[in-house]
Amino acid sequence: MVLFLKSKSSTRVTDEKRCEENCKEYYYKGGDERVTTSACTYLTVWRKSLLMSCSGFTVIDCNGNLVYRVDNYRGKPAEIVLMDASGTSISTICRHKTLRLVGDWLVYKGDSRDQNTNRYQKKQPICCVKKNVSLLQANSNILAQVFLGTSSKSPTYVIEGSYGQRSCKVIDKSSKKIVAEIKRKEAANGCASFGLEVFHLVVWPGFDSGFAMTLVLLLDQMFN
Repeated sequence: MVLFLKSKSSTRVTDEKRCEENCKEYYYKGGDERVTTSACTYLTVWRKSLLMSCSGFTVIDCNGNLVYRVDNYRGKPAEIVLMDASGTSISTICRHKTLRLVGDWLVYKGDSRDQNTNRYQKKQPICCVKKNVSLLQANSNILAQVFLGTSSKSPTYVIEGSYGQRSCKVIDKSSKKIVAEIKRKEAANGCASFGLEVFHLVVWPGFDSGFAMTLVLLLDQMFN
């Protein structure tokens, strides 16, 4: 499915290709391993739903094709469903209130509700994401911690940076490698920015782009 009309698609694709070319010079190291970002997946995230009556997110690839979308996003919803281009549920985010200063967020694979009863299914969440709140470290660079499953005592991933500035990195805590990154989207002339409503999501090889977009939605819930 091509999202944009031909007259606009040409400009969009050129800009995405330019971003990809510009990012090829960057890399990260893990021991003797070097991975250029030319092997990454580049997505453009637009904080707007394609449906007129909804608020949400629209995610496209370098060719202008719709990849992911969210159509039920308004304010602070109790649950957010990330869908692919065809409308199939990829993941469901549910706010889980606890006695902590802030609540946790649980992520379920697919649709967490039984379509026949409209009740939550008895399935285990694939991860729990906790907003980092440290009274002793007010300037901590860590935004959130991602715990796979529900019994894990230590986070698998940490998210660092500033979502408000659209500059974040998802880091594998054990390997210290970047697995995904949120970056500001620059205009073609390189002298202007699209602001906060349109930005890039760069996903490194081996990391699921749907899960990376789920983390973007969580950050938007926590810090927008």
